[in-house]
Amino acid sequence: MEKKLNILYEDKFIIIVDKPYNLLTIATAKERQRTLYRYVSDYLKKKNKNNKVFIVHRLDRDTSGIVMFAKDKDTKIFLQNNWNNFRKNYVAIVEGTVDKSQGVLRSYLKETKTNFTYSVKNKSGKLAITEYEKILENGKYTMLSLNLLTGRKNQIRVQLSDMGNPIVGDKKYGNRKDPIRRLALVANTLEFIHPKKKQKIVIDIDIPNSFIYLFNRGIG
Repeated sequence: MEKKLNILYEDKFIIIVDKPYNLLTIATAKERQRTLYRYVSDYLKKKNKNNKVFIVHRLDRDTSGIVMFAKDKDTKIFLQNNWNNFRKNYVAIVEGTVDKSQGVLRSYLKETKTNFTYSVKNKSGKLAITEYEKILENGKYTMLSLNLLTGRKNQIRVQLSDMGNPIVGDKKYGNRKDPIRRLALVANTLEFIHPKKKQKIVIDIDIPNSFIYLFNRGIG
């Protein structure tokens, strides 16, 4: 199955793409074909049937933005071992106003058997840390820049919901409105050290037009 990819960066070691929302990064028991991994694999095998692709990290189905894959196992291992040292920035639009112009969200997260992530008050969960800074606000919504310091499942979504500002369109974690018909969360910046070239590479994408539309028109 061939799918047109929005390729942001590619060399002989890695490939970085812009994942659309409503697309799985990797297969699940319910969906094995329509995944970003499959589309990237098909693209690389079209060049050479022996080409391989390795998962480095993933985004939620409903989150759009930057996803990196490795083309060999050694590169995958290097990137995963250094992942917490790279800068992963997101932009989210949340419900309501956020009091502080910037801050740090720190919590311990656990996951149920049904893949729902929640906070616990003791250290029995996995530590999750997110830095945030306000970009825009209009009284109804706030746009935040978020720097992920750990990589827990649904980390940003849970922490913002706990703060009382769930992400727009996030029905799973407490937001009932869906004015732009998608989760208002995008992975927009990835800054990393190349595993072979040993130089810093920065990948940036624009935030979706629908995010700006939400502020300009005040819909929802």
